[in-house]
Amino acid sequence: MFEWFGRVNFAPYTKVGEFAQHLREGRLMGSKCQDCGHVTFPPRADCNECLSPNFEFTEYGGKGTVHTHTLITAPPAGFEEEAPYHIGVVDLEEGGRLLGWFGETIPDDQVAIGMEVKVVPRIFEELEEIKLYYTLEKPG
Repeated sequence: MFEWFGRVNFAPYTKVGEFAQHLREGRLMGSKCQDCGHVTFPPRADCNECLSPNFEFTEYGGKGTVHTHTLITAPPAGFEEEAPYHIGVVDLEEGGRLLGWFGETIPDDQVAIGMEVKVVPRIFEELEEIKLYYTLEKPG
Protein backbone atom coordinates (compact mmCIF):
# COMPACT_ATOMS: atom_id res chain seq x y z
CA MET A 1 0.00 0.00 0.00
CA PHE A 2 2.71 2.53 0.88
CA GLU A 3 4.21 2.09 -2.58
CA TRP A 4 1.64 4.77 -3.48
CA PHE A 5 4.04 7.20 -1.78
CA GLY A 6 6.71 6.32 -4.31
CA ARG A 7 9.07 4.27 -2.15
CA VAL A 8 8.59 0.67 -1.14
CA ASN A 9 9.41 -0.01 2.49
CA PHE A 10 8.16 -2.11 5.39
CA ALA A 11 5.31 0.26 6.28
CA PRO A 12 2.66 -2.14 4.88
CA TYR A 13 3.55 -4.51 7.67
CA THR A 14 3.06 -1.98 10.46
CA LYS A 15 -0.08 -1.42 12.51
CA VAL A 16 -0.72 1.86 10.65
CA GLY A 17 -0.44 0.43 7.13
CA GLU A 18 -4.18 1.02 6.66
CA PHE A 19 -3.45 4.80 6.70
CA ALA A 20 -2.53 4.81 2.99
CA GLN A 21 -5.80 3.13 2.02
CA HIS A 22 -7.77 5.79 3.92
CA LEU A 23 -5.87 8.54 2.05
CA ARG A 24 -6.48 6.84 -1.28
CA GLU A 25 -10.20 6.87 -0.47
CA GLY A 26 -10.06 10.60 0.36
CA ARG A 27 -10.15 10.31 4.16
CA LEU A 28 -7.63 12.11 6.36
CA MET A 29 -7.06 9.90 9.40
CA GLY A 30 -5.28 10.31 12.70
CA SER A 31 -5.01 7.85 15.55
CA LYS A 32 -6.72 7.94 18.94
CA CYS A 33 -5.32 6.11 21.93
CA GLN A 34 -7.96 3.79 23.36
CA ASP A 35 -6.37 4.03 26.82
CA CYS A 36 -5.80 7.78 27.38
CA GLY A 37 -7.73 9.34 24.47
CA HIS A 38 -4.74 11.23 23.00
CA VAL A 39 -5.25 12.02 19.29
CA THR A 40 -2.35 12.44 16.86
CA PHE A 41 -1.59 13.04 13.20
CA PRO A 42 0.00 11.36 11.41
CA PRO A 43 -1.29 8.14 12.97
CA ARG A 44 0.98 6.40 15.43
CA ALA A 45 0.90 2.73 16.36
CA ASP A 46 1.95 3.56 19.93
CA CYS A 47 0.65 6.54 21.90
CA ASN A 48 3.28 9.21 22.40
CA GLU A 49 1.58 10.26 25.67
CA CYS A 50 1.10 6.95 27.55
CA LEU A 51 2.98 4.53 25.21
CA SER A 52 -0.09 2.28 24.86
CA PRO A 53 -0.21 0.15 21.70
CA ASN A 54 -4.04 0.30 21.68
CA PHE A 55 -5.29 2.76 19.09
CA GLU A 56 -8.07 3.29 16.59
CA PHE A 57 -8.16 5.42 13.47
CA THR A 58 -10.13 8.64 13.79
CA GLU A 59 -11.17 10.79 10.86
CA TYR A 60 -9.95 14.36 10.71
CA GLY A 61 -12.05 17.14 9.22
CA GLY A 62 -9.10 18.60 7.31
CA LYS A 63 -9.41 22.12 8.73
CA GLY A 64 -6.19 23.82 9.72
CA THR A 65 -4.14 27.00 9.75
CA VAL A 66 -0.95 27.75 7.86
CA HIS A 67 2.03 27.56 10.24
CA THR A 68 4.64 28.46 7.60
CA HIS A 69 5.04 28.34 3.81
CA THR A 70 7.55 28.70 1.00
CA LEU A 71 7.58 29.00 -2.78
CA ILE A 72 9.92 26.40 -4.30
CA THR A 73 11.73 27.71 -7.38
CA ALA A 74 14.85 25.50 -7.16
CA PRO A 75 13.30 22.05 -6.62
CA PRO A 76 14.98 18.85 -5.48
CA ALA A 77 15.61 16.04 -7.98
CA GLY A 78 12.41 14.56 -9.30
CA PHE A 79 10.36 17.75 -8.91
CA GLU A 80 11.97 19.88 -11.63
CA GLU A 81 8.88 19.78 -13.86
CA GLU A 82 6.62 20.89 -10.99
CA ALA A 83 8.52 24.11 -10.16
CA PRO A 84 7.63 26.66 -9.19
CA TYR A 85 5.29 25.31 -6.53
CA HIS A 86 4.07 26.61 -3.19
CA ILE A 87 4.03 24.37 -0.10
CA GLY A 88 2.93 24.96 3.47
CA VAL A 89 3.02 23.38 6.90
CA VAL A 90 -0.47 23.25 8.42
CA ASP A 91 -1.49 22.95 12.06
CA LEU A 92 -4.54 20.69 11.96
CA GLU A 93 -7.60 21.62 14.04
CA GLU A 94 -7.66 18.21 15.76
CA GLY A 95 -3.90 18.30 16.42
CA GLY A 96 -0.77 17.45 14.47
CA ARG A 97 0.87 19.01 11.42
CA LEU A 98 1.29 18.12 7.79
CA LEU A 99 3.04 19.41 4.69
CA GLY A 100 0.92 20.13 1.62
CA TRP A 101 0.93 21.89 -1.74
CA PHE A 102 -1.23 24.97 -2.16
CA GLY A 103 -4.02 24.12 -4.57
CA GLU A 104 -5.69 26.06 -7.34
CA THR A 105 -8.17 27.77 -4.99
CA ILE A 106 -5.42 29.75 -3.22
CA PRO A 107 -3.26 32.01 -5.45
CA ASP A 108 0.36 32.46 -4.33
CA ASP A 109 -0.17 36.14 -3.51
CA GLN A 110 -2.98 35.27 -1.06
CA VAL A 111 -1.00 32.78 1.05
CA ALA A 112 -0.39 34.00 4.61
CA ILE A 113 0.73 32.56 7.92
CA GLY A 114 -2.33 31.97 10.10
CA MET A 115 -4.80 31.67 7.21
CA GLU A 116 -7.41 28.94 7.40
CA VAL A 117 -7.17 26.11 4.89
CA LYS A 118 -8.81 22.79 4.09
CA VAL A 119 -6.51 19.79 3.59
CA VAL A 120 -7.52 17.48 0.74
CA PRO A 121 -5.82 14.10 0.08
CA ARG A 122 -5.03 13.79 -3.66
CA ILE A 123 -3.53 11.31 -6.10
CA PHE A 124 -1.06 12.18 -8.88
CA GLU A 125 -2.25 9.76 -11.55
CA GLU A 126 0.37 10.95 -14.05
CA LEU A 127 3.49 10.55 -11.85
CA GLU A 128 4.97 7.16 -11.06
CA GLU A 129 7.33 8.31 -8.28
CA ILE A 130 4.87 10.06 -5.97
CA LYS A 131 1.17 9.34 -6.09
CA LEU A 132 -0.41 10.48 -2.80
CA TYR A 133 -0.13 14.04 -1.55
CA TYR A 134 -2.19 16.79 0.07
CA THR A 135 -3.42 20.08 -1.35
CA LEU A 136 -4.28 23.08 0.77
CA GLU A 137 -7.49 24.70 -0.44
CA LYS A 138 -9.84 27.50 0.62
CA PRO A 139 -12.29 26.21 3.25
CA GLY A 140 -15.89 25.65 2.22
